[in-house]
Amino acid sequence: MSATTFMGNPVTIEGSQLQIGEKAPNFTVLDNGLAEKTLNDYQGVRLISVVPSLDTGVCDAQTRKFNEEAGRLANVTVLTVSVDLPFAQKRWCGSAGLDDVVTLSDHRDLSFGKAFGVAIKEMRLLARAVFVVNSDGNVTYAEYVDEVTNHPNYEAAIEAAQKAD
Repeated sequence: MSATTFMGNPVTIEGSQLQIGEKAPNFTVLDNGLAEKTLNDYQGVRLISVVPSLDTGVCDAQTRKFNEEAGRLANVTVLTVSVDLPFAQKRWCGSAGLDDVVTLSDHRDLSFGKAFGVAIKEMRLLARAVFVVNSDGNVTYAEYVDEVTNHPNYEAAIEAAQKAD
């Protein structure tokens, strides 16, 4: 496992990285209406896009890219998780005109971030990552982006989501 950096500076990640084939851990986050949501609230294949904040360039582009693909991915739910407040996520989605991704907030207790090994201790943000969880709840794809300000491998994630069942 390589070290994670944010703008070239090393950061401490809380939680352990998930391995392909293992059961995806459950978590509790908030949707845009402040309702608690867990992994089990979403059935079928789930592509989970993790971003530090929707209000930054790379996070904006990542969320737009997966929103665009979500309409083409049959039986795949695209979840975007960040620590942005639910109100900010709702505002951002409305102004961006995005409606094919589900935005979820991990701001309350970093339940998702710690369970999936993406919580940045020093900043209380989530490190950039992408996961695919199949309908059985197993991780079939995991990309932890070494430099948080870089883009993930969109094509590999989309291909993994298409192949998952």
